[in-house]
Amino acid sequence: MKKVEAIIRPHLLDAVRNALHEVNVAGMTISEVQGYGRQKGHTETYRGTEYQIEFIPKTKIEVIVPETSKMQSSRRS
Repeated sequence: MKKVEAIIRPHLLDAVRNALHEVNVAGMTISEVQGYGRQKGHTETYRGTEYQIEFIPKTKIEVIVPETSKMQSSRRS
């Protein structure tokens, strides 16, 4: 068994869930997390004051898959 962790943008959750369902992944754990990478945050204006948003909302997906799964073979192609 292997544990696979992925951090994605929240709006991609349904697409990832559907893709995992197609390769017969039975369950997953989802956590709401915050972080930044290449985006490095952004500036928002609230009531006339600018705020620097350094951590962006993300979704963390954790899945347990067998050693020989369709996920591995589809990744290599």
